[in-house]
Amino acid sequence: MKAIGVLTSGGDAPGMNAAIRAVVRAGLARKVKIFGIMRGFSGLLNDEVREMSHRSVSNILGQGGTVLKTSRCSDFMTEDGQRRGAEILKRHGIEGLVLIGGDGTYRGAAALSRTWGIACIGVPGTIDNDLNGTDRTIGSDTAIETALDAIDKIKDTVNSMERVFVVEVMGRNCGYIALKAALAGGAEQVLIPEVTFDMSCLCGEITEGYIRGKASWIIIVAEGAIPAHELASRITGDTDLETRVVVLGHVQRGGRPTAEDRILGGRLGAAAVDLLIKGYSGQAVGMKCDRVHVVDLEEAVKPYRLDTEEDLALIKILT
Repeated sequence: MKAIGVLTSGGDAPGMNAAIRAVVRAGLARKVKIFGIMRGFSGLLNDEVREMSHRSVSNILGQGGTVLKTSRCSDFMTEDGQRRGAEILKRHGIEGLVLIGGDGTYRGAAALSRTWGIACIGVPGTIDNDLNGTDRTIGSDTAIETALDAIDKIKDTVNSMERVFVVEVMGRNCGYIALKAALAGGAEQVLIPEVTFDMSCLCGEITEGYIRGKASWIIIVAEGAIPAHELASRITGDTDLETRVVVLGHVQRGGRPTAEDRILGGRLGAAAVDLLIKGYSGQAVGMKCDRVHVVDLEEAVKPYRLDTEEDLALIKILT
């Protein structure tokens, strides 16, 4: 293999730059040309392809976001878009492609590999940690740390003003960030998309706690479970206690990646290049028990099941 491309697609995640850096430098060390594709699949369709050198990725290891930029591209989900993308890659002599992103990115990679003859390896870059075949995804550790830092600050106000606070974190379909941040932050309750909750039971617990003298309460809610403002309104209506809302939003995507995400990005980016050079395609790299693990792209994007039972039980015990 003489030329490999690399792109980032979908939502950005801290640590993507570490993966890009690893792809570039691991490829160059193996005497392979590396091409960066700007703005994900949209940039590919617009032929935003540039050759990268060792210096192209200098001083990006600790930066958040992605130096290659990213986007979401509905055109690439069509057969015509995929054909155009494959033609552009072949025009540049790119035989293999490393795609850093989440499930949408992986589906695009699977189509390129399966139908259009481009060797593709996926690298898990998403704060939601919702892909199969890996214990963790690039960006998830930083997102939890960002949420936890905010929760620690909010807790000072909660204790001072004796109120109920609802803190909304990202997680449309997966409650991983909410679950881990609640456990680490000492929250009294967590609501996630995977588990149905009883509003009357929740409000009853808050009321009983208030009667016992517990005047402050933090509830972490994943955005996909219930809108935070709706939850706060119902709590106030049922308990007559003042409830405040904090929506962390996209702040969780930004910031300097943790050491964990930098190391993960580096290991998986280099592993992806190694797989392409060895002739692999249609697969994704991940980390299992701190060792690089390889899984088919189709397997990686199957519905993800978050293991919640143990953490939810522990949160209840420690409240």
